Amino acid sequence: MRTAPAAKSSRPRPAKGRDPQAARETIFRTGHTFRDPTLLDLALTHSSLLHEQPPQIGSLHKPAPDNEQLEFLGDAVLSLVVAEALFRNFPQAREGDLTRLRASVVSSEHLAAVAMRLNLGAHLRLGRGEDRSGGRHKPALLADALEAVLAALYLDGGLPASAAFIEREVIAPALPDLRQALAQGAAIGDYKSALQERLQASGRGQPRYVLTDESGPDHKRLFRVAVEIETADGVSTPLAESEGTTKKRAQQEAARLALLQLEQRPALFAGPAAEEL
Repeated sequence: MRTAPAAKSSRPRPAKGRDPQAARETIFRTGHTFRDPTLLDLALTHSSLLHEQPPQIGSLHKPAPDNEQLEFLGDAVLSLVVAEALFRNFPQAREGDLTRLRASVVSSEHLAAVAMRLNLGAHLRLGRGEDRSGGRHKPALLADALEAVLAALYLDGGLPASAAFIEREVIAPALPDLRQALAQGAAIGDYKSALQERLQASGRGQPRYVLTDESGPDHKRLFRVAVEIETADGVSTPLAESEGTTKKRAQQEAARLALLQLEQRPALFAGPAAEEL
């Protein structure tokens, strides 16, 4: 009796010339060893690579495999692990403070910084166009890929494997700054509120957020936002500009950069009365 041929896996094969084991060692160091290495390859596969490949026979209406579904799962795993870690590390913190702490740790800015430290961009599987445009260094793309890697860890080794990596690489480096911010009563993760309070205290009024650009497909938009203040002569002065996968994230990062401007150029934030002196 002839047996039916085994179904072909829809997961991407490792790229030629690329050593998956080296990628795993680079990303996870002394951490998890994958039983199913194709999960990691899938986590590192950006949609731009599949868009440049011809569709396979019989797959005309079948979406090509990339890391977007893993991003969705990784985001949930990350949120759970971070919430539990903050609960343990800050037992006296109020719910609102814990929520802001978590928002700071899971922010795309922090995740992108973690991904850059791990050199994750060097192992991404990108289309030629995305690669040429600097995709390996784009913060939003790196943050998404890190979330996908967290999901791959979870699927291959369960919550203990993903939690160990998150605790070591995502949470531990952020704890000193979080403790300092909490002790000083700073606006943790909510940079928009912090900027608004600073501007009002100096008599500058409300900051204004302007959407300057949108790009990407409908299911994966990238927003660019500028934050402005009005000078004494009524002219709007841009303070900072940033991008994010949502308008809210872009606004928060723009506000964070504006607060840095406050420290470096305090004259921009001086009230009208101070300018008349």
